[in-house]
Amino acid sequence: MDINTHLRIKKMSPQLLVADIGASIEFYTQKIGFELDFRYEDFYAGIIKDGYSIHLKLGSPSLEERQHKLEHDDLDIVFSIEDVETLYNDFVNKGIQITQPLCERPYGKEFYIADPDGYILAFLEETT
Repeated sequence: MDINTHLRIKKMSPQLLVADIGASIEFYTQKIGFELDFRYEDFYAGIIKDGYSIHLKLGSPSLEERQHKLEHDDLDIVFSIEDVETLYNDFVNKGIQITQPLCERPYGKEFYIADPDGYILAFLEETT
């Protein structure tokens, strides 16, 4: 039996290094609609939305790397969603930093935002 053919991934949680865990939790829960799943002391937390999670770890994200990613639209996480235009307008109204305005692509409509640490999050409504 080959383990690779029977391995089933049940969950995946990217981990982001954040400079201020409280500010990151507030951003993800108050601004973009995640819920706090857990918080471990003052250095680690999990946020969740629709069964998908992101882990936040207190640390020192590289400002140079964040700036480079911002300048080159290098994405950290891509969320595939429905009704991207409504979400885009909501984020604009909340004053979230839009790094790539809503636009049409051959594969769908998308826009990018930056979180407090400069991570670039894409929201994509795929063409069906």
